[in-house]
Amino acid sequence: MSTRRKVSLITLGCARNEVDSEELAARIEDAGWDVAGDDASGADVVVVNTCGFIEAAKKDSIDTLLAAHDSGAKVVAAGCMAERYGKELAEALPEAHAVIGFDDYTSIGERLDDVLAGRAREAHTPRDRRTLLPISPVERTAAGTAVAIPGHGGQDDLPDGVAPASGPRVLRRRLGGGPVAPLKLASGCDRRCTFCAIPAFRGAYVSRPPAEVLEEARWLAGHGVRELVLVSENSTSYGKDLGDLRALEGLLPGLAAVEGIERVRVSYLQPAETRPGLVEAICGTPGVAPYFDLSFQHASGPVLRSMRRFGDRERFLDLLGQIRAQAPEAGVRSNFIVGFPGETEEDFEELVAFLSAARLDAVGVFGYSDEDGTEAANLDGKLAPDEVARRVEELSGLAEELTAQRAEDRVGSQVRVLLEEEAGDGAFEGRAEHQAPEVDGTVLVTGAGLPAGTAVGDIVTARVTGSDGVDLVADVS
Repeated sequence: MSTRRKVSLITLGCARNEVDSEELAARIEDAGWDVAGDDASGADVVVVNTCGFIEAAKKDSIDTLLAAHDSGAKVVAAGCMAERYGKELAEALPEAHAVIGFDDYTSIGERLDDVLAGRAREAHTPRDRRTLLPISPVERTAAGTAVAIPGHGGQDDLPDGVAPASGPRVLRRRLGGGPVAPLKLASGCDRRCTFCAIPAFRGAYVSRPPAEVLEEARWLAGHGVRELVLVSENSTSYGKDLGDLRALEGLLPGLAAVEGIERVRVSYLQPAETRPGLVEAICGTPGVAPYFDLSFQHASGPVLRSMRRFGDRERFLDLLGQIRAQAPEAGVRSNFIVGFPGETEEDFEELVAFLSAARLDAVGVFGYSDEDGTEAANLDGKLAPDEVARRVEELSGLAEELTAQRAEDRVGSQVRVLLEEEAGDGAFEGRAEHQAPEVDGTVLVTGAGLPAGTAVGDIVTARVTGSDGVDLVADVS
C-alpha cells in the first residue's frame, strides 16, 4: 500500500484557474504527495483553488472551503481569493488551516507539510502585484511573476504524467481526461477597467515565450488533447511585452500544426485591440476555430468611457461585420455588465439595440456590484439594486431569446463537431467550432450514420437538424 499522503485539489472559477491547478498538481506530486482531483474522501489535505472575481464567486469559494472542512481533512485556501485577501481571509475563516498566496506555489510541498504537521504559517498581507518585478532564472507562476526554479537542475525527473523539466519549462499535471484542455498564453493584465480588481492581485501582463507555449501544446497533444483553448486575462495583448504586438498571429499556425491537435480556440479578446490581422488569422488559419470571445461589457459609449474601455454600438457592429465577411458562420460570445454607475435608461436601450443587432451565439449578463479596491466602487450615480435586477432580467430574457434564434438559424448547416462524451444509443455529445467548452452550447450527434469505431476525441462533419435553446442536434449522413 502507498505511504504517500493524499491531497484533494478542488478548482473554482475560470479556465485560467484550471491551468493553475494543474501546475500546482505537478508540484504537489513532485513533493511526494498523491493528488486525487476533487475527491475529498480519504484526503489528508484539501486545497481549494478559489475564485475572487465577483461576489457570487467569492461566496462559492467560502462555501466550498467550509464543506471541505466538514470532510475532516485539513483545508488550504489557494488561488485568487486567497491572494486577494490574505490575512483578512485567514482571520475571517478559521476553518482554513492555511491561506496561501501565489508566492507560496513554488514551495507548495513545504506548505502542505506545515499544514499536516500543525505548524502555523502567517498568511500574507496583500499588495498590488503590478508593482512586482521579475527575477531570474525564471519560471512564470500563476501570478505572472518570475521566480527561481527550486530543484530539478533541468533534469527530466518529474513523476510519470507530469510534463518534463527539460527544454522550455512546462510544469503541469492533467487533472481530468477528455480531448480538450486550456493552454495559458499569459498571466496578469495591464488594463485599468474601473470595475475590475484582477490586475491588482494577478499582476502586470506577462506573456509566455512562444517556444514554451508550443512545447506545452506538444505535451498536451501527447496526453490525448485534441483541442487547445488559449486563455489569459487578455489574449489580444499577447506578445506586447516580448516586443511583438502580432505574436499571436504568428503563434496560431504553429499551434495548429502540432501533431495530434485538431483545433485551436482563442478566448478573452479585447474588442478595442482585435486588429484586422488577428481577425484574418483566426478566420483564415486551418485548424483555428473561427470563434471570437469578445469582451464587449456594454455598447453605450459614455458607459464604456466610465468603465475606462473603448468602443460603442457602431464600432462593435463594424467589428462583427469584419469577422462575418471572412467567416459567415463564425461563433461570437460576449459578457455584459448591467446597471453600471451612471447608466441611464438611454444607455441601457443602446445596449438592448446592440444585442438585438449583434446576432451573438452566447451571452453572459451580470448585474453591477461594487468590488473592493476598484475605482467604480467610488463612482457617483449608483443605481438601486431593484433597478439593476430589473435590467438584468430584461437583458437576460432578450439574450436567451436571441441566442436561441441564432442557434435555430444554424439548422440545415454543416458543422465540424469534436466528440467529447458518449450519450447512449451510439450518440455522442460534443461541440462545433462556434461553441467553447462549458460556457456555450453543445451538439448532440445521433448515432445513425456514424462510422463503426467512432470514439471520443474524433471530429465528425454533421448536418444540423434541430436546436434546443443554444444546443444543436445533428446527423452524420
